[in-house]
Amino acid sequence: MTGSPTSKPLLAMLHLRTSRPAAPDFQVALDALNAPTVRVAEQLGWEVVPVASAEVDRSVTAALVARADAVVVMGGEDVDPALYGGPSTYPGSGHHEPLADLAHLDAVRACIETGTPLLGICRGLQIMNVALGGTLVQHLPTSAGHRATGDDHFVRNRVTVTDASLATVVDAREDVRCTHHQAVDRLGDGLVVAALAADAVVEAVVHETAPLTGVQWHPEHPQTADAQLAPLLLRLASQLDDGSLTTVA
Repeated sequence: MTGSPTSKPLLAMLHLRTSRPAAPDFQVALDALNAPTVRVAEQLGWEVVPVASAEVDRSVTAALVARADAVVVMGGEDVDPALYGGPSTYPGSGHHEPLADLAHLDAVRACIETGTPLLGICRGLQIMNVALGGTLVQHLPTSAGHRATGDDHFVRNRVTVTDASLATVVDAREDVRCTHHQAVDRLGDGLVVAALAADAVVEAVVHETAPLTGVQWHPEHPQTADAQLAPLLLRLASQLDDGSLTTVA
């Protein structure tokens, strides 16, 4: 790890692509989530290094994770169902990024081994679950309550926070922005449900012993990033061995 009292802690931001010629609108939507993540993290004192894991060798992502003080795994395409034994076709299925999935599974497992704090957002939570042996609901029967159609795919939901440590950084009185049709099914080893939607869909998990947190909603949404993402990034900071960002407001 690189953090010290005289240097900025390094936050590895793992996403998938900087370009999607076959899905340009999806690229624009994801860029609109990545940008607030970088902005808020930098304002809190992180040095942010993004990597588009579908566009580089698997070793590039691994090298960045190895030198990072903390890791954020962002949203994107569905996790390849072959990685958790699911059917290859299902309602709402589309393009998968299996090589990037493998790089991100490696990242989760490396963070477990090294004790590196990790935040998984949307697909990032699902990657965490699969990395630890869990499975996914491939298409929620209540998907209309978690992903909208039309120009704005986000729906506003409330969550019930069931983990005391997460309750200190997630305000259950405020709406969260969701856009997902998949969710945790069988929990991965060591994970604990930390928040639920009204229909009992798992909306957050934490690890029993490692500094891993996953949220199914999008705290990095441009309208909520300052209020909802910042506390989660400060949670990562509080989990650093040297506590180098814990005093940042």
